[in-house]
Amino acid sequence: MSLASLYLKPQMDRRLKRGHLWIYSNEVDVKRTPLKVLESGTQVQVYSAKEQLLGVAQVNPANLICARLISRDAQPLAYDLLYHRLALALQLRQAAFAEPYYRLVFGDSDWLPGLVVDRFGDYLVVQIASAGMEQLKEPLVQALVDLLSPRGVLLANDHSARELEGLARYTEVVHGEVPAEVELIENGARFLAPVQTGQKTGWFYDHRMGRALLNNWAQGQRVLDVFSYIGGWGIEAAVAGARDVVCVDASQSATDQVMRNAALNNVEDKVSVQTGKAIDVLKQLIANGEKFDVVVLDPPAFIKKRKDQKAGEAAYRHINELGLKLLNDGGLLVSASCSMHLAEDTLMDIVRGSARKLGRDARVIARQGQGADHPVHPAIAETCYLKAVFARVFA
Repeated sequence: MSLASLYLKPQMDRRLKRGHLWIYSNEVDVKRTPLKVLESGTQVQVYSAKEQLLGVAQVNPANLICARLISRDAQPLAYDLLYHRLALALQLRQAAFAEPYYRLVFGDSDWLPGLVVDRFGDYLVVQIASAGMEQLKEPLVQALVDLLSPRGVLLANDHSARELEGLARYTEVVHGEVPAEVELIENGARFLAPVQTGQKTGWFYDHRMGRALLNNWAQGQRVLDVFSYIGGWGIEAAVAGARDVVCVDASQSATDQVMRNAALNNVEDKVSVQTGKAIDVLKQLIANGEKFDVVVLDPPAFIKKRKDQKAGEAAYRHINELGLKLLNDGGLLVSASCSMHLAEDTLMDIVRGSARKLGRDARVIARQGQGADHPVHPAIAETCYLKAVFARVFA
């Protein structure tokens, strides 16, 4: 494969040499490498201003991040390297987890930018978010089939990230058969994940460690799971011995699935749902005088871009204040965020400030982030996005 060349401006190779994988458009010497002539998704050899080979990258000239390294030598990404990268990713997950339910590929952290693969036993759900990976769709699927022999592979590509790359949105079974729902096991609980119609890939493996931590405190407790989706936190708490669990989500299909998952685990007598916007439901629970021993707040990302910082932090404060009003004296607040732009220290300060505003004191007893199937690339802060603060709260 003959590759075009991309040249950087003087001194712009330092960050790559320190381990980063991204190239910004203002770092490219556009006189030597006119970005406009490069097709989105093309693989190029990257050179320093002094013509030192830095590796191979996939490009998207229209983005601020105009290229992402996929190797540090001259080898392009094709079937052989894809298979090798997937095998390394599998080795890491098999070392960390006894059962085949995990995120198999986590983008840049596995040297496969623009790619997410979730494994549900014999089924794989793939999300492609870059033009470069879209061009490699066929060898990618073949490598996955050769490595794991799955019963089915689903491309769940109906998501907004593709629009930034100029890619069409679609959902397609590209190998075998994939049912509308597939089963997974997490922390001893069973779930049916709606992989063809649900959020993202149908499930969120990233909070696995946090949910396991909560299960240690669930015995005999009354638990409120807000932004519950299909019941990850709440169902696992019920299986772990919680006496009463209320799951809240705006989606009727999600809360219907909560009850199906409760029945799957024989805990439907301990689980109930409230369907509606979280803020409205929380306010109604407060008005009704409800109290809980554990309140879990696991909202979607309120801060998707830096411009959302102020409004997003205000939204986190608001839901934490409402959650605290429902918490018994000595109860446990689990305040989570998947917003990369919200630092863990800021989330802790939001918990502290919200408690003090209500005349209460919070004690952080644990912090939890993403599991081993969401490895953090030490040079790319964006890969470290998940955090959860566990706080005991007193009157």
